[in-house]
Amino acid sequence: MKSVPIREARRLSEVYAERKEQIARYVPADVQAANARVVRELAESGIADGVLKTGGKAPQFELSDHNRNLVRSSGLLERSRLILCFFRGRWCPFCVGQLEAWDAVYPQLRESGADLLAISPQTPHQSYLMADQHRLRFLLLSDAGNQVAKHFGLVYRVPEYQREIHQRAFINLPLANGDPSWELPIPATFIVDRSSTILYSAANPDYSERPEPRAVLDFLQLLPR
Repeated sequence: MKSVPIREARRLSEVYAERKEQIARYVPADVQAANARVVRELAESGIADGVLKTGGKAPQFELSDHNRNLVRSSGLLERSRLILCFFRGRWCPFCVGQLEAWDAVYPQLRESGADLLAISPQTPHQSYLMADQHRLRFLLLSDAGNQVAKHFGLVYRVPEYQREIHQRAFINLPLANGDPSWELPIPATFIVDRSSTILYSAANPDYSERPEPRAVLDFLQLLPR
């Protein structure tokens, strides 16, 4: 059995600040400008306005985890609340940083009577590689075709000018996702209670800005059980 490393529970904002600094230093200016353009256009599109909000009902779903086991949200909700973390994929350094930050507080999350599901459009094989490489202790679910993410109002199509950038960087989304659509979810975090009511909703077209796992956990711990 593989040993599980004890992660340093750093603030996600600190991790992201380091990654943004590296991007500013090493990524070509035209690539940075194109990525910023996508974020700006997504914000202007109003996509965040269509995301499921606090008080709404989360749809039930069945998805394969990184071990190719079928996971039913209804079955998990019979036992505990769920935190649903929608992310883009293992190729995204901000997604990796976020899931590692969640892993650092995962024991406290379980003690709070909840569990975490990380959901992306990548294939179960890609999710397995991510879980294994980063020693993640929670389930990574594969949302083929972004079908669940669409119900949450999160999905957009990668514009042509950014597809070319991804391809130059050997980010092959059709291969990683097993889907030729070039669709991705904007990153989002939800807390869902056992009646499927959404207690917390946060979504941001800017993939480099995401809720602090510690802050979400603090919010969860204030809720009556």
